[in-house]
Amino acid sequence: MRLRTPILAGTTALAVVAGMLGVTSAAANPTAAVAEQLVPADPPEIPGSAAVAHLTELQKIGEQNGGTRAHGRPGYKASVDYIEGKLKAAGFTVDVQSFSHNGATGYNVIAEWPHGDPNQVGMIGAHLDSVTAGPGINDDGSGSAAVLENALTVARSQVKPTMRMRFGWWGAEELGLIGSKKYVAGLSADEKKKIKFYLNFDMVGQKNIKSWGIYSDSSDISALFKEYFDAKKLTTRGINWGGSSDHSSFKSAGIKVSGIGDDDDPCYHARCDTITNVGDVSMGHASSAIARVFWKLTGAQRTARP
Repeated sequence: MRLRTPILAGTTALAVVAGMLGVTSAAANPTAAVAEQLVPADPPEIPGSAAVAHLTELQKIGEQNGGTRAHGRPGYKASVDYIEGKLKAAGFTVDVQSFSHNGATGYNVIAEWPHGDPNQVGMIGAHLDSVTAGPGINDDGSGSAAVLENALTVARSQVKPTMRMRFGWWGAEELGLIGSKKYVAGLSADEKKKIKFYLNFDMVGQKNIKSWGIYSDSSDISALFKEYFDAKKLTTRGINWGGSSDHSSFKSAGIKVSGIGDDDDPCYHARCDTITNVGDVSMGHASSAIARVFWKLTGAQRTARP
């Protein structure tokens, strides 16, 4: 987090007399195509341990690269390579977009699930860089890991949403939302219109979260997040982070935004923002809340079981 400033239903073919009107029934022709039956898909509960496993790898990357994963440092490029590798192994086509800032190369990582209407896109994302002071495991390794595990869960589940599901990891957020600003600026007017919402996740893994912050930018989406946390009997509050995280880049382009986060972290922008600063329980709630809202908004469906 940047430092802030003052269905298609399948139809059953009716039996048709062979040769009548020249139409051959599916029963008479076993090779005839059968329409796929799709039903609403229930969003999964994602175990926190799955997301924490990614954070453990980001911690190792930090340790192997001078204790940081900041823009322009080897630890950031290694983080990009880790995300890209996991996505490709799951079958995603990955677009790693480079940009230059302060004399150093930065990267955004974009992946899209190839199902649903390409003119109706729902997007989730998080920033992947840390500050130079530490490895940034909560800020914002936690959001990056939760978004990654959601992408991998989509691939494993083989869901078929009515909208396209797009995933993004942003570079140089800590220097002024640079990566997300460049991504949005690079979109044509038509491409921006296709993105119906962007959900941002920044600082969602701190082990002692007392109250889950829900972005107050879009009341309808905020209500969906609150519904999840209320069901878990967890305290929530509305937050307005203004221009302090990557949702701002999308909001400035007229795209609906929301998300969750919690900046009440004693290790904020500090060396102690390590793997010991995050917990399975928080990461499980964050990852599962994302899945519940994202799947609902994109109309996630699955193939009906016989």
